[in-house]
Amino acid sequence: MKVLITGATGLVGQAIVKVLHSKGIPVNYLTTSRDKISSSEDFQGFYWNPSKGEIDLACFDQVQAIINLAGTSIAKRWTPKHKKRVLSSRMDSLRTLRKGLEQVGASEVECLVSASAIGIYPDSLSKFYDEHETALANGFLGNVVQKWEAEADTFKSLGAVVSKVRIGVVLSTEGGALPKMAIPVKNFVGAPLGSGDQWQSWVHIEDLAQLFIFIVENNLKGTFNAVAPNPVTNIKMTKELARVLDRPLWLPHVPKLVLKMALGKMSQLLLDSQRVSSKKIEKAGFAFQYCNICTALENLYSTEKEIAVPAAETAEKEIV
Repeated sequence: MKVLITGATGLVGQAIVKVLHSKGIPVNYLTTSRDKISSSEDFQGFYWNPSKGEIDLACFDQVQAIINLAGTSIAKRWTPKHKKRVLSSRMDSLRTLRKGLEQVGASEVECLVSASAIGIYPDSLSKFYDEHETALANGFLGNVVQKWEAEADTFKSLGAVVSKVRIGVVLSTEGGALPKMAIPVKNFVGAPLGSGDQWQSWVHIEDLAQLFIFIVENNLKGTFNAVAPNPVTNIKMTKELARVLDRPLWLPHVPKLVLKMALGKMSQLLLDSQRVSSKKIEKAGFAFQYCNICTALENLYSTEKEIAVPAAETAEKEIV
């Protein structure tokens, strides 16, 4: 097997590549930067420019599966220009891939596993969402995800098995939301956001990478939530993060109004509540390594503690 990945140099892409290589599976990847193209036996880069519909067709050579992660980050101020870029980057990437497959007639490609997001589910403090949910979120984020998934489904016409992975809050110390959440806590100014009652459906970066590959290896089709089995409220997430980082929480909640004034409509990323089920992927046979927020955060920050302890011991010896 050989896998083609878009977004391979991003946070999730790097984690997926690491797992694939540990299994001896070679990777082709697409990049918009010619400077990032490398060539080795198990990691071969190819140039593409989705905004112009350009793609090096050699990227499909001997590929059986495509993992699509391409898309501009939503974690920037939602100006009209950036909102347009968020949507077009996702649509253009899939359209360029499909056009390339049509040109080469890559019948060897068996499946497309495309990233999606739990932002498709409406904001709710009480509902527990699974993949059968028919209600869809209103507004910018819900609209983007709906169009993103519909574009992925067009690959079915090429005979490919299509899967869409609705990703929750990805926990990693290397990037994404967690380092930003940790900054105020580390600096003794951490506090729950808004009411703090909003649900946060999260997933450890290692589980997320394994989940994508599980779908590929088992040729699964359909929509799957990529969230750990136990979502938590923002209050719980903040308290656990403070505990792991050994910091006190003494400030009152950050008011919704303050967040809305500072971030505009993008504040919904922090204030919306989506309690999402992982049962479907678990019933398919996938086992999460990190099911609880406490063990996930302890694992992620254990490396930092291991580095800090020897440094402290060295300093103590020098003083003595």
